[in-house]
Amino acid sequence: MIHEAIYKLYPSVVSINGDGDDTVARDVNGDVVSLDASAVSTKQAELVADFKLNQLRAERNRLLSETDYWDLSDTVSMTDVQKAYRQDLRDITKTATSLNDVSWPEKP
Repeated sequence: MIHEAIYKLYPSVVSINGDGDDTVARDVNGDVVSLDASAVSTKQAELVADFKLNQLRAERNRLLSETDYWDLSDTVSMTDVQKAYRQDLRDITKTATSLNDVSWPEKP
């Protein structure tokens, strides 16, 4: 994601060659754009964290959608346990930041 980080930080960059220490970014005129390695590293970490959080949200949303029918019935209401499970899923991003550090609630 280093290239994405550079493009986000330096809008004048139109091409990037290499990864890591050998990365060279150029503007529309072909001139080398001076990069702040620390800023690029920080932006790259932010992009990775956002990506992981989006994966987590996608899985959470999938699990929520599996239980949507609980709330669609005219004759049966959701139990408190079902409501708690759905709320726990909604709150999952308060404690987890990726699929690697999540503890999913048990589906009733």
